[in-house]
Amino acid sequence: MNQNIGSARISIIIPTLNEAGNIKEAIATTQPSKDIEVIIVDAGSEDGTVEIAQSLNIKVISSSPGRAVQMNAGAVAASGDILLFLHADTRLPTGFDNMIRTALQQPGTVAGAFNLRIDASLLSLRWVEWGVNARSHFYQMPYGDQAIFLTKAVFQQIGGFPELPIMEDFELMRRLKRTGCIVIILTPVVTSARRWLQKGVFKTTLLNQLVIIAYLLGVSPERICRWYRQEKFKKV
Repeated sequence: MNQNIGSARISIIIPTLNEAGNIKEAIATTQPSKDIEVIIVDAGSEDGTVEIAQSLNIKVISSSPGRAVQMNAGAVAASGDILLFLHADTRLPTGFDNMIRTALQQPGTVAGAFNLRIDASLLSLRWVEWGVNARSHFYQMPYGDQAIFLTKAVFQQIGGFPELPIMEDFELMRRLKRTGCIVIILTPVVTSARRWLQKGVFKTTLLNQLVIIAYLLGVSPERICRWYRQEKFKKV
């Protein structure tokens, strides 16, 4: 690992689409920190997301819709040697910048993420957290809502996020695991419970597992995405 990583600049890339209710707080958790930049990659928000970010003097660039496309565009625009991909509804812990630099200095480490905490008090969500964190530690398979980070050099080496309509973080982790160790920081990020609460914790968790199984069985990401979105937004 680069010896200069301990003082490297971190570029925080946040893909957005109509995240006016979340973006201000997400940006707030990036401060105070040492030598970072925040880049909002917006895919056509119509709710004031861009205006909120600009009012906070945050760099905003435009992109075609699609989280993978947006994150890759952010990586191209980034000036830092470390890339941190943050969902707009996820909050970083205090001191995240030092944690990331320390983690990436560990021998053999190519990337990392944080433990997950979900911001609702349901007991069922504690089980979801346990499952996510166990999977991340034992299988080195964190997902996007855990704030994935890696050096820009490694990101470019593996070709960035595969521009899939779904499962882009899963596939990125599979590629990274072939090149080295993925470290999980014990301090959690805090993510919104909105996607679990929308359809129920059990149904959402089951749906997520079915998506993974379908992907591993070779079902096309485009087909999975169509099915997933129909299930996600279908009125109960």
